[in-house]
Amino acid sequence: MFRISPTPLELPALRAPLADARAGALVTFEGWVRDHNEGQAVQSLEYEAYVPLAEAEGERILAEARARFGLLGAVAAHRVGHLALGELAVWVGVTAAHRAAAFDACRYIIDEAKARLPIWKKEHYASGTTAWINCATRSGPG
Repeated sequence: MFRISPTPLELPALRAPLADARAGALVTFEGWVRDHNEGQAVQSLEYEAYVPLAEAEGERILAEARARFGLLGAVAAHRVGHLALGELAVWVGVTAAHRAAAFDACRYIIDEAKARLPIWKKEHYASGTTAWINCATRSGPG
């Protein structure tokens, strides 16, 4: 259950499919638009994606995480379009019998999504300049 969304992400709808009486842990990650990046003041972001490929690859990442970490459930969504400071840009949720697997899987999913999905962001800076940044990079934690 991976999707690209042009509208704000609805957390109750994303979380609902994860309900499972076998789960002992739910771990979520929320990525928000922050006001700075690499020493520059950021005013907003724009995300673009090649949606068919991003959703297909996102599903592959979720399937890998389910198999690798023995998950009971995994859901993720990423916004596209223009986002203001503080808006939710990406959400990942996983359930597992135990917390260690859930934490590890959640991190795996967001790291792989950032590295593999055809999603790009354009940062709008306070200086009036902009820059496109390819999110598919393994330059380090972020």
